[in-house]
Amino acid sequence: MLNPAGMIAAKERNLMIITVLLGVTIGLPVYVMLFGIAWRYREANTKATYSPELSGNAVAETIWWGVPTIIILILSVITWQTSHSLDPHRAISSSTKPLVIQAIALDWKWLFIYPEQNIASINYVELPVKTPVEFQVTADAPMNSLWIPQLGGQIYAMPGMATQLHLIADRAGDYRGSSANISGAGFSGMHFIAHADSEQVFRHWVNNAKQAPQALTAGAYTHLVVPSQNLPPEQYSPVQPNLFASVVLKYMGPRG
Repeated sequence: MLNPAGMIAAKERNLMIITVLLGVTIGLPVYVMLFGIAWRYREANTKATYSPELSGNAVAETIWWGVPTIIILILSVITWQTSHSLDPHRAISSSTKPLVIQAIALDWKWLFIYPEQNIASINYVELPVKTPVEFQVTADAPMNSLWIPQLGGQIYAMPGMATQLHLIADRAGDYRGSSANISGAGFSGMHFIAHADSEQVFRHWVNNAKQAPQALTAGAYTHLVVPSQNLPPEQYSPVQPNLFASVVLKYMGPRG
């Protein structure tokens, strides 16, 4: 998180730093005064002056109520602004067309579908740098959470719901992705690599993925849903049409 590789992650890191520094502005003086007062007014110090009138001192009251109030107001403004500017549903402004990736949390692996490229991968996601990525996220298992710390914050994956997460990689590299929500026995191995590279490398990867020997049919998906752990990266092509939508709708029908 402190070594961001994308615009969203950089803004989130700066937000954390600002929040911590503002918190330290309140916390540090409090602890300094706590230990200072304890030392000054210890029983052995007979030279300490007893000043009961300080409790009503206007200057002192203004400082210890005014400063925290100002900091809280600053944090309120920052919270309001960043809640909108860093909304995971908010599309990233760019002249480059966004890449749509549909992520499905399974037991205990991640399935990534590239609907426009008609390919899919297990526990691996390829991204072109400088290109906004729109993750459409759901789950076909217990509630989970998609997280690539160096690119941005996490977003929950829930059965019967589809949510969005917009990220962008500003430089090439391998970035660790994982589940940020405990979801059972295989949770610790539910991680993946997000590889960001040039547009040419991305296209080459897509072309190779289209030659995958396995198709992600409805039958193949049914087999894939069975709980398994520590699966190596694997590719599929072509992909069952509207597979992501069918997974979402799977939990929205009437129940007897």
